[in-house]
Amino acid sequence: MHTLPSRRILFGAFELDLSTGELRSIEAHDPNNKVILREQVFQILRMLLEREGKIVTREEIKSRLWANDTVVDFDHSINATIGTLRRALGDSADDPRYIETLARRGYRLMPALEHLEAAPEPALEKDREQREQSAAEISLNTAKVQRQMKPPWWKAAVALVSVVILGAGYISWRHFRETGPQRSEKFMLAVLPFANLTGDPNKEYLADGLTEETISQLGRLNPEQLGVIARTSVMGYKHKDLRLDQIGRDLSVQYVLENSLRESGDHLRLTAQLIQVKDQTHLWSQDYDYAAKDILNVEDEVAKAVAREIRVRLTSQQQEDLARSHPVNPEAFDAYLQGYHFFQGSTDKDADMAAKYFERATQLDPSYALAWAYLSRARNWQANEGLLPIEEGRRLAREAVERALSLNPNLAVAHAQVGRIKETVDYDWAGGNASIQRAVTLEPGNPEYLSFAAFSAALLGRFDEALQLGRRAIDLDPLNAGSWQALAESESFMGRLDQSAADCKKALELNPDDFGAPITLSQIYLLQGRPQDALPEIEHVHFAPHRAHLYALTYYALGRKKESDAALNELITKYHASNAFEIAMIYAFRNQTDEAFEWLDRAYAQRDPSMMATRVEPLLNGLHSDPRYTALLKKLNLPN
Repeated sequence: MHTLPSRRILFGAFELDLSTGELRSIEAHDPNNKVILREQVFQILRMLLEREGKIVTREEIKSRLWANDTVVDFDHSINATIGTLRRALGDSADDPRYIETLARRGYRLMPALEHLEAAPEPALEKDREQREQSAAEISLNTAKVQRQMKPPWWKAAVALVSVVILGAGYISWRHFRETGPQRSEKFMLAVLPFANLTGDPNKEYLADGLTEETISQLGRLNPEQLGVIARTSVMGYKHKDLRLDQIGRDLSVQYVLENSLRESGDHLRLTAQLIQVKDQTHLWSQDYDYAAKDILNVEDEVAKAVAREIRVRLTSQQQEDLARSHPVNPEAFDAYLQGYHFFQGSTDKDADMAAKYFERATQLDPSYALAWAYLSRARNWQANEGLLPIEEGRRLAREAVERALSLNPNLAVAHAQVGRIKETVDYDWAGGNASIQRAVTLEPGNPEYLSFAAFSAALLGRFDEALQLGRRAIDLDPLNAGSWQALAESESFMGRLDQSAADCKKALELNPDDFGAPITLSQIYLLQGRPQDALPEIEHVHFAPHRAHLYALTYYALGRKKESDAALNELITKYHASNAFEIAMIYAFRNQTDEAFEWLDRAYAQRDPSMMATRVEPLLNGLHSDPRYTALLKKLNLPN
């Protein structure tokens, strides 16, 4: 690569300023129409420009953006960063005009370059070098973060899941009796995504569902001895052909469970093999060929076999649970897996489709507690997004989760959901915290419940506990940007702003499009008295109400009151029914105390979920000495 001879470069319909990292569309005819690219996105674009139409390999990108000992899923991170750059350019991988992909090799810039200004001054080059060095230092500490309607083969599919985690129960029990004292150290295991080898892409959702079910089952065995990496972190390896030692370094695991799914007549065949990472030794391998009704028993078989090989101690109750048959209605299980696929999405359509399939699962099998619990979560999602009237959605969510617990009092996801409803709707903090703690007790290896418990502890001011729980969640889900952002949010409540900002940046390195990290990072800059640094972060906030909220705060801090007023008026005009708490925060920040309390009262009447943060939100600190604040905490059942 060669040094670029100019500070401003024109390519296609865009102009890039190398000294500021600003990208501007010349077709917009607006000098203020600029986007400040994130450092890694900027660096990839700069590499493409330096090559002027020649290939930039993925290995070169990896070497430039991440140090050799950085723990990150490089393929996922490169793909995500290239995707962010393409969106900034309005480009498409299928019909590229700017960035051409050369399969498995790298990328090439397509338009010709035009150099508009002389080379940058030495000071600018020095500033850029410092910026690159800073990005590299941040990277050193980073840990990496469809489906069609029911197919005709569902009867064969449902047999597999339970049997993979079932047939080793008795063998496991005998093994533990015969081998004497067990290992006391804790091991980490990654369950890699099931490879769909059926030849039918419509069965991907089944492979994904089996991955989730296997992780859940193994995560319950003995969390003090065996930690199982969460789904979010392992799904980045789907359709990837990476060395196991690389995966071991990425996830800090000693063992990997590889799985595949094949079709065999009216049955499905699952192959599982347990591999020790340090020497890539195959410790155990087994094929399972089962009919649909026995699918949950397959998972039990696999769990017991893994426990036997890693020598994880099982209680007598765990042995009994794994030995017990778990028949399931094949159609209901198929509908549940379809719903779970959509539940992992982020759009309004995903919310509606998830609810549709979960509801179908409960209709097909009214005793299916897990489907009822997830139907509750989907209803809550619909209510919060305005897809159902909020009172109706919350009522349906409550009814569904109560049904789930009546069917299975030990269902962790149902206890976690009850806890969230008690906190966000009932303001019952003691009851909500107790329910979430019950979920953690039932599934201590589930990072989602740990994050729930961390947030609950932070809201009540138990910050040390919140940090401990948040870090445990990251250990189990190290490549999940959301886990890092959740930890950053707790740290911001505590006033640990530098560490909070660093963890937000880790989240953004794992996923440049993470929803929450730019919001938290913008607010941190405001609290640090750096509003000028908040502005470029706000440009990366996807949700319009949050952008208006942050612009109103930031412009006010910059002394640009007219622009602050405009953003506040937009928030009030368009989003007063769902964002009253955010409006109150703006007035509190602007020292308009009466208006702040007026909107807090509205948020309370609307049962705005954001009211949970009233006690710890730093932007409300200016209200603490007002008697109305103490009265509000009392109404919310929060300690003063």
